[in-house]
Amino acid sequence: MSTHIAIVWNPSKTEKETLEKGLDGAGLVAEAEVSWFETTVEDPGQGATRRALAAGADLVIAAGGDGTVRAVAEALADASSDVELGIVPLGTGNLLARNLGLPINDVPAAVARAVEGTSIPVDVGWVDIELEKGSERHAFVVMIGFGIDAHMIAETNEDLKAKAGWLAYVESLGRALTASEIVPFHLTADDLPGRDEEGHTLLIANCGTLQGGLTLLPDADPSDGELDYLLLSADGVGEWLGTLKTMVWDNGLGRLIRGKDETTSTDAVTHGRARKIRVTLPQPRAFEIDGEEIGETREFAVTLQPAAIHVR
Repeated sequence: MSTHIAIVWNPSKTEKETLEKGLDGAGLVAEAEVSWFETTVEDPGQGATRRALAAGADLVIAAGGDGTVRAVAEALADASSDVELGIVPLGTGNLLARNLGLPINDVPAAVARAVEGTSIPVDVGWVDIELEKGSERHAFVVMIGFGIDAHMIAETNEDLKAKAGWLAYVESLGRALTASEIVPFHLTADDLPGRDEEGHTLLIANCGTLQGGLTLLPDADPSDGELDYLLLSADGVGEWLGTLKTMVWDNGLGRLIRGKDETTSTDAVTHGRARKIRVTLPQPRAFEIDGEEIGETREFAVTLQPAAIHVR
């Protein structure tokens, strides 16, 4: 049982009283010291987590959306800390929580899982990216990339997102498809020779499932010490229909029915695995990290930190 629990919470997602009721409802922390660390626009969670570690916390609970979870995970991984991570998912996507099967829309259940659950190791990816404002380094726990996903996030109406949740992304899909043209780029995976590719979407993933239960990368495992990547290059109605068949049937329901192990790739859908990836683009493309669009880039490098955090 944890003796010092630090809660890093996002006040834009919930009220402190709601989390306190969740703690009371869990009925599991009477003997523990509980410290509270509020996130801000300037500090989405990294600084709060570092303060929690300095205060001697042996469990950090991230209460917020994907951005809060990513920020807390980044600070824990950067510190190579053995302190475990609990998650109270309060966002629109809650992507890491969904991929790990954690309770969603149930604060007491999420708190109970965080306090008494058994931890599992989770890999953390790092991306060094060149943006217009300069070089940045970010961690990710779900996926990163450019193309339809990044454009969809950038085009999503925030007011609609607050009202409709993840369904707001569907409304922006048409504009994202229009903005996602096929472009050439250079990709180097691990220590293999670099190669020229072309496509409109490249996703590099630690986890494979998105909002609404859509699984884009069925082999992605956040604890396997590898990253999975998906390149999409469908152009025109015919290729898009084939791509949907490949993703929904061949690598989805049909794969489950047939008990097939291998992931299907086609001319328009390419799967791969690597521990490090470098990409250069001839022109800037919108880029997203764990559901957050961070700007445009022409160059980024990805590495993996295996078992960097332990999530309850």
